[in-house]
Amino acid sequence: MRLLSVTAALLLASGAQAAEFTWAETTDPQTMDPHAVNSAAVLGFLNNVYEGLVRRNKEMEIEPALATAWAPIGAGEGWRFTLRQGVTFHDGAAFNADDVIFSYERASSEEADTRSWFAPVSEVIKVDDYTVDIMTTAPNPIFPDSIANWMMMDNSWAEANGTTRPDKENGNHATLNTNGTGAFRVTAREPGLRTALEPNAGWWDEATHNITRAELTPIQNPATAVAALLSGDVDFINPVPIQDTERLKQNPDVNVIQGIEARVIMLGFPHEAGALKYSAETTDKNPFADARVRQAVAHAVNVPAILQTIMRGNAEEVSQLVSPAMRGYSDALADRPAYDPERAKALLAEAGYADGFTFGLKCPNDRYLNDESVCQAVTGMLAQVGMRATLDAMPVQNYWPELRADNYDMYLLGWSPGTFDAEHPIRFLAATPDEEKKLGSWNFGGYSNARVDKLLPMIQSEIDDAKRQAMLDETARILQDEVAYVPLYVQPLVWGTRANIELTQRPDNFFILRWVTVQ
Repeated sequence: MRLLSVTAALLLASGAQAAEFTWAETTDPQTMDPHAVNSAAVLGFLNNVYEGLVRRNKEMEIEPALATAWAPIGAGEGWRFTLRQGVTFHDGAAFNADDVIFSYERASSEEADTRSWFAPVSEVIKVDDYTVDIMTTAPNPIFPDSIANWMMMDNSWAEANGTTRPDKENGNHATLNTNGTGAFRVTAREPGLRTALEPNAGWWDEATHNITRAELTPIQNPATAVAALLSGDVDFINPVPIQDTERLKQNPDVNVIQGIEARVIMLGFPHEAGALKYSAETTDKNPFADARVRQAVAHAVNVPAILQTIMRGNAEEVSQLVSPAMRGYSDALADRPAYDPERAKALLAEAGYADGFTFGLKCPNDRYLNDESVCQAVTGMLAQVGMRATLDAMPVQNYWPELRADNYDMYLLGWSPGTFDAEHPIRFLAATPDEEKKLGSWNFGGYSNARVDKLLPMIQSEIDDAKRQAMLDETARILQDEVAYVPLYVQPLVWGTRANIELTQRPDNFFILRWVTVQ
């Protein structure tokens, strides 16, 4: 293909050895549509294909992408973005302000899973072909940080292919096909089997990789993924099974890259449900609507044991919806509930469940590191205090529809704040669900607290760091006191590569191809 030969020639001329690159991940991206599914598996992959007005660098700092500059408007009425000129989509169409307006309308539509991102936005105005004003309902100092994963689509391409809105249920042209401005373009998409990419020869930025072709293959079985890495069938796997980490470290042909992800793993509850769905005897009420029962769950789960046995000491326990590395973390609320099964039993008895009860626990088996094993451990620990769960573990492509249909009694969730700020999970996980206000889109259980809802817009608009932190501290305390969720631990990052691969591991677990070099 001409694109491949041109790219290879450029790389070789610059002294870099052109190379193909293959990698395997547990989860295949659910869609190629950047506005259809708000999940790290989708957004992480599509960051290689589509681009936003801003992006995050290797240090997770915001930097220019399709916008070259941005500045607040007036006394906090919004933000003006100056767009990069000379950028083209993969099909050759020029990028301009019309595409930004269209991408806002599409990404904030009722059909989009990204609509909550735009809750603070009142209007997007085209000033000229390369200037847009994004107006907000109140001063929003963190707005540029919040749109790093808002990806631009070409208006004309979407209209021509009947994909002016996402379709999460049935899919459309954008589900399998892409047309971004990013460093790579998708050349083949076979869901669940492989996704192939080649460099975008017309990319506006300077290529620092030496890849001529890349291919992602989802491999759910951990042993199969490790075998593929050791044999050289793939150059990179994510994640490395915790139990194989030390063995792989001893192999001179591979490198193990370890870190801590921004993702908090937690247990969620059906706060507003009138009854349990999967209980043999408790069919007319919902024990989890009682904060004492949720507190019992927190005391019954032995998080240190999970980290020692399942995570092999590679994760950190956590008490809040964000890790200590995130902006807005509440230092005074760092302690999580102690493992205390007797206290858990006493709380259950106090709530009227001295004999315990049965229920259903939903869990993915291919989304988070050792997710099913963690759920199995949680099931055993809860059973010891009388909460007897039937575990239902499934692939993530089936898991999200189950949660959105309220088909659970308790569930496992991981959350990585796209803004690296504590406001993010409050908006998505703790705000009372409100489609019109675009709030609480991942608050499956319908948790609601009037004070939290009042604090959120104040947190979003406050520019005084001390005042803002005080409000974040108050919110974190409410969420802890009411046990809105039971945070468990911050997920570790364990990647494996062949020894001749250089890449960058970011704490959001996004794998960025443009930073890969094959030696």
